[in-house]
Amino acid sequence: MKINWKTVGIHSGIILGFIIVAVAYFYPVLQDKIIYQGDIVQYIGMADDRKAHVENHDEEPYWIDNAFGGMPSYQVGANYPHHYIKSFDRFLRFLPRPVDYLFLYFVGLYILLLVMRVKPLIAFFGALAFGFSTYLIIILGVGHNAKAHAIAYMPMVIAGVLLCLRHKYILGFITLALGMALEIAANHFQMTYYLTLLCVVIGVVYLIEAIKHKALLKFSKAVGLAFAAAILGLSLNATNLLATQEYTQYSTRGETTVSITPNGQPKSEQSALEYDYITEYSYGIAETFNWLMPRFMGGSNAESLSSDSETYEELLSMGASPSQAKGFLENVPLYWGDQTYVAAPAYIGAGVLALFVLALFLVRSKFKTWIVVGSILALLLSWGDNFSVLTQLFIDYVPLYDKFRAVSSIQVLIELCVPLMAFVGLAYFFSEKTSKETRLKALKMSGIITGGLLVFFMLFKTVLFDFSGGSDSYFMQQYGAGFVRALKLDRQAVFMADAWRSLFIVVIILGILWFWLQQKLKMQWAILIIGVICVLDLVLVDKRYVNEEDFVSKIQMKKPFQANSADQEILKDKSHFRVLDLSESPFNSARASYFHKSFGGYHAAKPQRIQDIFDFHIAKGNREVLNMFNVKYNIIENQGELIAQPNPDANGNAWFVDSLKVVKDDNAAILALNDIDTKTTAIIKQKFTSEIEQQQLQIESLATIELIDYKMNHLVYESQNQNKGFAVFSEMYYPKGWQAFIDGEPVNHIQVDYTLRGLSIPKGKHQIEFKFEPQVIKTGSRLSLAGHILFILVLAFGVFKFSKRSSTQVKDD
Repeated sequence: MKINWKTVGIHSGIILGFIIVAVAYFYPVLQDKIIYQGDIVQYIGMADDRKAHVENHDEEPYWIDNAFGGMPSYQVGANYPHHYIKSFDRFLRFLPRPVDYLFLYFVGLYILLLVMRVKPLIAFFGALAFGFSTYLIIILGVGHNAKAHAIAYMPMVIAGVLLCLRHKYILGFITLALGMALEIAANHFQMTYYLTLLCVVIGVVYLIEAIKHKALLKFSKAVGLAFAAAILGLSLNATNLLATQEYTQYSTRGETTVSITPNGQPKSEQSALEYDYITEYSYGIAETFNWLMPRFMGGSNAESLSSDSETYEELLSMGASPSQAKGFLENVPLYWGDQTYVAAPAYIGAGVLALFVLALFLVRSKFKTWIVVGSILALLLSWGDNFSVLTQLFIDYVPLYDKFRAVSSIQVLIELCVPLMAFVGLAYFFSEKTSKETRLKALKMSGIITGGLLVFFMLFKTVLFDFSGGSDSYFMQQYGAGFVRALKLDRQAVFMADAWRSLFIVVIILGILWFWLQQKLKMQWAILIIGVICVLDLVLVDKRYVNEEDFVSKIQMKKPFQANSADQEILKDKSHFRVLDLSESPFNSARASYFHKSFGGYHAAKPQRIQDIFDFHIAKGNREVLNMFNVKYNIIENQGELIAQPNPDANGNAWFVDSLKVVKDDNAAILALNDIDTKTTAIIKQKFTSEIEQQQLQIESLATIELIDYKMNHLVYESQNQNKGFAVFSEMYYPKGWQAFIDGEPVNHIQVDYTLRGLSIPKGKHQIEFKFEPQVIKTGSRLSLAGHILFILVLAFGVFKFSKRSSTQVKDD
């Protein structure tokens, strides 16, 4: 096999360039610092117990007990047998976090641009422009690592799809299978879902073209091969997919079995997630122009202003000292769009947008069609409630769309498509096949559209907008009308500043292209200047929101929580119990989970039954449900001090009851918790009555049941009772994996009290065990192993065919 060392050298140099650029942007990693990511802090709080179990017992528990009363660990860092693609993914992420994800951004789009036959130098700058798109940087700043991870592999999947559709079957199959395997390993199914929508758009465009040219047979072959590659890629992640799918039906992303409200009224029919929850982060229609001007809508909810701003002067006139006013200027609420909170605008780049519009008048192919259609679809869906007709249509009729929230995040497809189209268009512009007339027309139209739009906004800004934000009424009450007036003037000021900035960039870039057309500049220099301007434009905006100030010492991230006085008091108690931290939002914080077996926690897909318990009972102050979950301590704030408040009424780890209350369904079960003493009565549904003996339950005064050994995935109890009894265990009922044993013999346990486990226990002394051994892990692992073996065989076949083809070509030469 003949190797083109010159080509290898070029690509190796570019990869090295990506590493240097990524490290340079996040240079504090060289100082042994790590970026502080809020979501990752919460993840650490949730995953610390699982990590400790693995270190202490050398096994993966697949269950955590430090949050929500217990839940599977499938989405909290679980590792699976034969998940070798995950090991390969870790190998690719050899750089420190978050440099690794930025590097993957670059490499991903570089591969796709090469597949689009773009020369390496243009592809290099196109990849940088994609990676530095503001949204892709801000998600690294806040800790949406899984999202960034999945986005980074999107281009590789699309490259594989396009190769298959171009009938490059072997290379396309391998690229798509590997890309899909890595995409799924990133474990952000919402991003993968959006990627699938774009792939569907690509497929439909190629289908229409195949029908026109009567090439359906070739198209069918390509699609069949692409499906096979995708399925192979999925199989490499079989365990994670199957486990996640199994848990989803028991989570807030699944269908709830409760059809009433906490007040007992019938619910209106809802999707898996409620409409308001799905569309909470709907992108404002006018915010679309953030692509072109970073602070079109003010930027973020925490912008920085200088001391020559109107807000500063107003604060001084209100009596603030210069230091107080300057402190306020570090976090000014300039954002005035429709969303609840915005950490940064989704700026794609004025230069990149100018090139994108240029490309629209240069590219004539299926590529432009699917780019435009995919981008428009993503834009309309990102508007969410602001374009409710389409959003509701997708929620009602498009499979799985109602499983995801934060609809604005579908704009990641635009963040991908726009720079891709822009730099393919730039390659077209410099192509010898493109006529001078076509180039001039494209330049003219790009200038008119992008430059004209900016001028239009500058001239008519006060006619089009009043620069009023949704929170201005609050600021009016807190600081007065003068402050709000100053805020609006500063919003106008940054609007104009960024409009002039974007206009300057557009003029410079189009001017460089015009100079090249006039043969006053060499092509390499033109590409270099345009690329540097586009990337520098994005980097300077990115630095406003994610910079060296976001980095902290490694120990601060590895141990992000410090035990307070209440934690320290609780940690003295070495028994097994749960804690409810009422000093914070208990169901939206993992701080308590870091130190204790918390009844709260932080997760995007909480167990549905725990969420129901919170909505129906905890939010209403029903302490009986806390007793049955053995919540022995509450953390409360009293006059600024955190206190560990004991709960003497906690039921303990297990207890015998003397009566069973049979109810029809989950509606009745959850409402019945309002009216019972959980220490003496257990609620069971009719469908479980066949699992227990119908008898009069008696609790003998000396009867005991105690937890004698504890691991998250293995609980051992000892019971002593002179009569047959029915015991309730303060552990979450989860039917997929938990198995009960009495004296080593498997027995059936049932769901009681809507959420807990119940078990009939014979008289006498017995040992009761609960083991978590999910079958889905065993099944998935076998499928994953088979998938890896098949992929290696396909890869070997591909290498063999490529070597043989290369050898034949050398011989012919």
